[in-house]
Amino acid sequence: MHDGKFSRGGPGAPWWDRLYETDRAEWIDFVDHPDPRLAERARRGLRELDRFQRASLAYRTFSRLALAEVGRPREPRILELGAGRGHLTERLLRDHPTAHVTVSDISPDSVRAFRAGPLGDHPRVTVRVIDATAIDAPDRTWDLAVFTMSLHHLQPAQVRMVFREGTRAAHRLLVIDAWRHPAYLAVVPLLFLLGGTAAAHDGAISLRKAYHPSALRALAADCGAPVRLRCGFHPPGYLVACAHRGAPLAPGDGAAATARARDRRDAGPSRT
Repeated sequence: MHDGKFSRGGPGAPWWDRLYETDRAEWIDFVDHPDPRLAERARRGLRELDRFQRASLAYRTFSRLALAEVGRPREPRILELGAGRGHLTERLLRDHPTAHVTVSDISPDSVRAFRAGPLGDHPRVTVRVIDATAIDAPDRTWDLAVFTMSLHHLQPAQVRMVFREGTRAAHRLLVIDAWRHPAYLAVVPLLFLLGGTAAAHDGAISLRKAYHPSALRALAADCGAPVRLRCGFHPPGYLVACAHRGAPLAPGDGAAATARARDRRDAGPSRT
């Protein structure tokens, strides 16, 4: 599979879907940029997108989906990847009184903010810097890893690594992102009203970068691990994908080794 020709609309995507796709950067992609003006614009984008998520009750939806997926362990261990401002973790702690949550982000600034805020002192929270494409933890450390509204920031090689790493470090990986369809560009005015100009800008780009379920199935099948993927639509406009491992590969499996070498070569710095 050649990532340079890979369509986020999936194998056999129609011509109009390829025109719909974009490679433009979002403001929040610059959150750790050395230029303070770009970094501040990125932080503003994060604040506005967070305001939209809260106004649209997104965190409540994400928490319900995550807790339904984690099942019924008495004290579930949950990892939030790419946590942004940490509000999903706060909601998970409120909705499940015995859950233990590791809140993480690849951005050191975000992790410092977690430690300085209420999550830093919470007895059921662990705060860590974690790259979703290279999770520094033993196998099956968590019952569930959750990755919300971030997958579209990653290139195909990085998405493969997220599937491989997420299903290794956790029993299940839950990915929630925007549903890919041009009709959802109609939500951009609402992003502007509830969030702001940066939220509308980044939201329009996110919708055009979102992966179709068929694209995720192809990437999961090519990730070098026996990942099984279930995808579906959740109202009002979310793609929900749950991944887990099937039968384990033998140590040193050729496909897995080839995939790891290829992805290390192809993947650039991740933005989760």
